[in-house]
This record gives sequence, C-alpha cells and structure tokens, in this order.
Amino acid sequence: MDATSQHLLMCRPTYFAVDYAINPWMDPSAPVDAALAVRQWEQLRQIYSDLGHTVEEITPVPGLPDMVFAANGGTVIDGKAMAVQFRDPQRADEAPAYRAWFEAAGFEVYDPKHVNEGEGDVLLAGDHLLAGTGFRTAHAAHAQLQEVFGYPVVTLQLVDPRFYHLDTALTVLDELTVAYLPEAFSPGSQAVLRRLFPDAVHATMADAEVLGLNAVSDGRHVVLPVQATDLAAALRDRGYETIGVDLSELRKAGGGPKCCTLRLRQGKASK
Repeated sequence: MDATSQHLLMCRPTYFAVDYAINPWMDPSAPVDAALAVRQWEQLRQIYSDLGHTVEEITPVPGLPDMVFAANGGTVIDGKAMAVQFRDPQRADEAPAYRAWFEAAGFEVYDPKHVNEGEGDVLLAGDHLLAGTGFRTAHAAHAQLQEVFGYPVVTLQLVDPRFYHLDTALTVLDELTVAYLPEAFSPGSQAVLRRLFPDAVHATMADAEVLGLNAVSDGRHVVLPVQATDLAAALRDRGYETIGVDLSELRKAGGGPKCCTLRLRQGKASK
C-alpha cells in the first residue's frame, strides 16, 4: 500500500467549548477541559507532520467554539473550493472565515446554494463523490457539487442522529476501499455501498460510538480514535497501518480526527 502525501487545513481549538447542543453528542452541562482539548489536537497535528503531510492552520475566531472542526469548512478538489452554509445559526459565522481563507490561498471559490457542511458530508472516493444527507447537508446541494467538481455524486441517506455527518459513519481508506457502519444508512444506501464497495470494512456499533469511523487515511496509514480497537484490528488485517489518537475532549462536541481535518486537493487548477 502506498501512502499519498496530503495537504491539510486545521484550526487550533483555542476557543473550544460545548456551549450549546446541535447534535446528540453535545451536553452543555458536562465539564470540558479546554486545555486538554488543545493538547489532544496538538498530538493529532504532530501525527500528520510525522507522516510527512503538509498542515496549514486557519486562525480561530473568538465565539466560534466548533471552528476546530475544519472538515465542515468546505470541500476542496482540483483547486476548487466549495464554501459552506451551516444548518445551525450557532456555526454560521464559521462559513465566511473559511471562505476568506480559501480565497486568500488562491483557490477558485464557489458559494453554496443550499445547506452544505463541507467534507463532513462530502467524501471523494476514487471517481465518485459520496454525499451524505438526512441531518445536515441538503439533498439539493448534491447537484451543485456535481456541477462544480465534475465527479458523479452518490447520495447516501443517513438515518441515525448520532451519525449526523457522513464522516462519522464512513471513512475512505483509499480509492477502492471504504469502512462504514451499515446501520447508519438507509436500506437503499446500504445496497449502493455494497455495490460500489464489495470489499468494504464493516465497523461495529461499539467502534462507531467512539467515532472510530471519523478517521483520516493516506492510503496506507489510518489515523483514528484510539478507543476504536476492533476497527483498528480489522484495518490491520487488511494491511493498513493504524495510528490511534485520543480526542476524547473534542468528542464531547461530536468530533474526531476527520472532523478536525480538511483535505486541500489542489490538483491542476491550483494557483
């Protein structure tokens, strides 16, 4: 298995907190150790650097505790950046901050016509864009994604509110392989996934419940929550090298390694 060097965008959790509840993971009454969240995030960033990936950082904005979840800030493929529109007003001001970063970095920026929460719900898998809907990103946004990026879009219906973004229920391991939790998808979407990825890794509910599928793969190394032990073993059986990381504080807001990580696919169109 060959590892692909990646260009990533992250946001330090300087202002991380759980001040509101917009998904089942969030409990504003539960204590959060903000300093620990920063240390855990720094460990994740160091892992990427040690793997040889390029990591850029967007400046965090006061009052936006979820801005650490950079994957929701956009979708970037072949030098084109689709900006986002959040469902919830608590996160709305993250969108212009990320849009401004893309523009300053030289990407060709497109504005969303519908609710679209970036790589949280849009994952490139080989020659297809897997696009989640059901809780956050609107189904209507999928047509715009296809027009902008020119990849066939495969709509996947999410049915479990704990797995409210596609990247909490499915991870792309390489161009041909994914891992996913079947129960997180509608029967029709399960059938589509079986057809597209007959050799997929099926996660257990126990590992999905620690956000084990919110993982980042470079084609060889898979960075995933250290608590997802069965999934890590299954991936090693397939020949992947797994690297566990503890993001337990960020999980209190419903986030894991992938939520903290936006892939910047520059391609031929990058400037």
